[in-house]
Amino acid sequence: MEFKKIEDSQLEMTQLMLPSHSNFSGFIHGGYILSLMDQAAFACASKHSGHYCVTASVNKVDFLNPIEVGDLLRLKASINYTGRTSMVVGLRVESENIKTGVIKHCNSSYFTMVAKGEDGKSTKVPGLILNTETSVRRFARSIIRQQQAKERKENFHDSEFRIEDNLQHLKGQNAIVEIG
Repeated sequence: MEFKKIEDSQLEMTQLMLPSHSNFSGFIHGGYILSLMDQAAFACASKHSGHYCVTASVNKVDFLNPIEVGDLLRLKASINYTGRTSMVVGLRVESENIKTGVIKHCNSSYFTMVAKGEDGKSTKVPGLILNTETSVRRFARSIIRQQQAKERKENFHDSEFRIEDNLQHLKGQNAIVEIG
């Protein structure tokens, strides 16, 4: 079985944020940032696996700081976890004000990418060599996030939903239930 160092597939992309990327408030569209994150995750996963990769899922993305027109956007991507055919790519997005040099952490997320062979089917990926405490922590946390996602999925079945069991969750919320 083949294994690779994390450093061998890490990458950093930098892009100038232009007016065409902004919304009416002058900040960069979140959807545009997500698209760049997907590109960085694809490049990192493809570099690691040696195959074309597709996005299987995106873990929570919180936009922490706005990104302004004229900022340099830096996306850092690294393989955090490898399964049999999938990889979790950790992404960190930072913006830098060119005039002041101030760097802001804008968001972080985890993209699960799946390697595809020439036949279009999922194909094996090299494993990871975990050579730092940080790499072990990131690998272990990826496993925990996968377990939590599986538990959430198992806990929510439409066929088992009973409205009367869930009305208490709506108390104090900004909603009114008016079911005939």
